[in-house]
Amino acid sequence: MNGVLDTNEGKLRIIQETVPGKQVTLAHIIASPDEIVYKKLGLNPSIDYQKAAIGILSITPSEVSVIAGDLAIKTSVIEMGFIDRFSGTLMFTGRISEVDSAIKTILAYLRDTLKFTVCEITKT
Repeated sequence: MNGVLDTNEGKLRIIQETVPGKQVTLAHIIASPDEIVYKKLGLNPSIDYQKAAIGILSITPSEVSVIAGDLAIKTSVIEMGFIDRFSGTLMFTGRISEVDSAIKTILAYLRDTLKFTVCEITKT
């Protein structure tokens, strides 16, 4: 959440806060991305782009991204691209069906076992 605080000096100061909670705020699949997206993200560019996808999740508390990454690797044939236990960002690649399966597995586990609030999966 962002807030703006007006100081006595006429300057604006922006304050950023995160609200603690157990939630997945983004679960997105980029299907058949352009090669440049892979290269700019530092992902493996030696794949069949027409059948590939990138899965992106944003999770709080952020440490749970490690659990989500473990679930993705154990349940689907994916390649881990990025896990950030400080921001809660998780990114992985694979065939569209495998990325879709991994995200569904992660959301089901977090919702049903850990009692997280989860968002819907979006796709582009």
